Amino acid sequence: MNMMPSVRVATLVAAVLFAAVAPVRAAETATVDDTAKFLAGMMPSADSPLVPLTRDPGWQRHAKFFDSAFAQLEQRQISKIRGWSDTNLAAPRPTMFYMFSGPDFLYANAFYPKATTYVLSALEPPGSVPDLAKLPRGSIGAALYNVERSMGSILNFSFFITKQMKVDLRADQISGTLPVLYVFLARSGKTLKSVESITVDNQGAVHPASESAAASAVRGARITFKGEDGVDKTLYYFSTDLSNPGVRASGFLKFCATLAPGNSLIKSASYLLHSGNFTATRDFILANSSTIIQDDSGIPLTYYSAKKWRFFPFGRYAGPISEFPGRYQESYAELFRQAQPIDFGIGYRWRTHESNLLLSVRLPDDGTANSEATSSTEPPLPPRPRKPRPPAPVPPPPRSGFFFFGR
Repeated sequence: MNMMPSVRVATLVAAVLFAAVAPVRAAETATVDDTAKFLAGMMPSADSPLVPLTRDPGWQRHAKFFDSAFAQLEQRQISKIRGWSDTNLAAPRPTMFYMFSGPDFLYANAFYPKATTYVLSALEPPGSVPDLAKLPRGSIGAALYNVERSMGSILNFSFFITKQMKVDLRADQISGTLPVLYVFLARSGKTLKSVESITVDNQGAVHPASESAAASAVRGARITFKGEDGVDKTLYYFSTDLSNPGVRASGFLKFCATLAPGNSLIKSASYLLHSGNFTATRDFILANSSTIIQDDSGIPLTYYSAKKWRFFPFGRYAGPISEFPGRYQESYAELFRQAQPIDFGIGYRWRTHESNLLLSVRLPDDGTANSEATSSTEPPLPPRPRKPRPPAPVPPPPRSGFFFFGR
């Protein structure tokens, strides 16, 4: 009896079954996008090796916590900031600079969603995100909890408490700013394509990170991703000292100059740009920005040239919180007497109706406001000299790991 037809049929059936099953087999290594989604408490793709870890009670608690936290943050602040940006910024530059940012892509994207290149910089190191599928059994929940704690202050108050972030993102598991950037990118609806460690040499040129990089090289990360509109975008994060000695010894500002002019965001910057030790960074921002969005911890008004800038104040200036004595600006107070209201909180004065936001728009050579600002605010009158008045005391944000959203 000839069995060959039966053998051929069985072989064909097996091949069809294999082809049907093959697409759902787990990949050996998680993609950067799946890793970001997992850290953000979002379900990774069906074939990701991280899918089994989503059955861990620690991850499920983490996902529920982030779902609630980001939903409240979206309603309370982010959606309102996007609306403010749509109204007041018509044609922003492709590049945005965010000095003293930490890993705060969330607000960079909310204020400048149309940017295609984001340059964030702060002291915190990029750190690393290991293969999460290979973490020791039972350690996922603790690692995710540390990510939550490191983000507690920005989810509640709109800024990072640096000391808290350093403690919570320890180097023994998930470390540095990268995991937070992953979370913010994923929760902002971005699709991550690649991430690479890079350095910037003294001339401002970018190189792949290596052990042989010079001690003065600025270390960072480059993340490529797609926006919701499918546009390819790039996020740079650099760990660098922005004081005069730091930037003059590195090529960081030279690198930034290759992307200029851009738009700048400055918030919760510890009033460092008020200091004489940060003049190089301050001068760079003023010389290379078409628009600057800042709270009062940014560049003091005295350093803006009235012939080059038009001011659009929003919110209320109540002066600095008690941690920053001596930073009250009478000229700021005078400017904000003609401010438009805002319906969201930002900066150290994070409570709604206590926050201040200044949009500064560079004037073209003919002295008219350019098309990047569409606010109907009229330019304010020159400040009149007045005797400084101390701001009303407002309780500072807590230094502990307090969470507004609860657990």
